This record gives sequence, structure tokens and C-alpha cells, in this order.
Amino acid sequence: MNKQPLMGELTAEFLGSMFLVMASVSSMIMFTEVFEAPKAVAVLANAIAVAFVLCALIEIFGRISGAHFNPVVTMIMLFEKKITASKAMFFMFFQFVGGIVGTMFSHLMFLDDVGTVLALSDNVRNDYMFFGEIFGTFILILAILLLVKTGSGKVSIIIGLLVGGQLLSTSSTMFANPQVTVARMFTDTASGIRPAHGIIFIAMQIIGALLAYAVYKLIFAKRI
Repeated sequence: MNKQPLMGELTAEFLGSMFLVMASVSSMIMFTEVFEAPKAVAVLANAIAVAFVLCALIEIFGRISGAHFNPVVTMIMLFEKKITASKAMFFMFFQFVGGIVGTMFSHLMFLDDVGTVLALSDNVRNDYMFFGEIFGTFILILAILLLVKTGSGKVSIIIGLLVGGQLLSTSSTMFANPQVTVARMFTDTASGIRPAHGIIFIAMQIIGALLAYAVYKLIFAKRI
């Protein structure tokens, strides 16, 4: 990746995080509130929207900031010494702010349907869904680490497909991202999550990321 000014990298992380959340929140509003589609159809549309948008965002911003858009990805890149601690803190801040702005813009686009710019969610996601977040985050972080390590030129496509597929095959519908989780605490729509449950989701995401990093280090452990 070419050296970029810090503000350029932070702007990329902000915009990428914002549009990722908009894809997640807006697609659910569109299909549940505007089209009044069944929940199953809305979830399928959401998976397709997130997969397509994430793939594009990685291609757009990957060579600028690395296209993290996710605090646990930034955390793992810090462990790998691919980013400094101070830059990692800036990245995470801009990711969280970008995500919340993404929720605000999603609500503004559908203001007649949602009625507010921000609202705390009361959407319950608990029990077995917590377990699903460990698996979703584990495979996402492991995939990123292995793809970067092996020099894959198809990171954007693979990660987009993986996230879309896991969204349809995990009980939690795979948040796997603390900033997305926080952003979705502020939408009282089908994509939202109750703040108390969101905090647990974030804890599970960190656990999943740490487990993925441990497996990654095991795979590439030096032979004795």
C-alpha cells in the first residue's frame, strides 16, 4: 500500500464505515418499511446489499487506508505491527463516527418511514445469537489474515462473498464489527440491536477476533 497522508486514511475509514452501515441499515428499511416485504426477503436483500457494497468499498479504499472499516480488524493489524497504536486509535474513532453518521443518513433517506434521525433500538438479539457473533467474527478475521498473508489479489470479492454468505448463515446475521454494532444501536428498525445486547455482541466479536489470530499464528508457526 502506498504511503498516504493520515487525514486521507482517516477520511477513507470514515467514508467506508459510513457507507457500510448505510448498506446494512438502509436495505432493511427499504424492504421492511417501504416494500413491506417478509423478514426472510429483507434479510436476503440485506445480505446481497452488504456483500456488493463491501466488495466495492474494499476496492475503492483498500489502497488508501487498507479498508479496515472495523475496529477488530484494526486491532489485529496492530498486533501484526501493520499500524501504530496511535493511528489505530484514530482509525477506530473515525470508524465509530462514520458508522453512526451512516445510521443518521439512512434514517434521513427514509425519514417518512422511520420518523427520526436517531433512536435507541429495542430489538432483542440474545442467547444463541451471542455465540453466532464469535463464529462470524472468527471466520472474517481469519480470512483477512490468510488472504493478506498469501498475497491474494481477490480480497474484496472473497470478503464480500464471505460476509454476505455468513449474514445468511449465522444466527446473529453476522455483525462481526463493533462500529456497525454501535451504529445499529441507534436505529429502531429491523436492523437495530438493543444497547445492552450490543455490548455483549462486541465482547463476542473481540473473542472471535482473538481466536482467529491465535489460529492464524498456529498455522504459520515456525517449525522447531
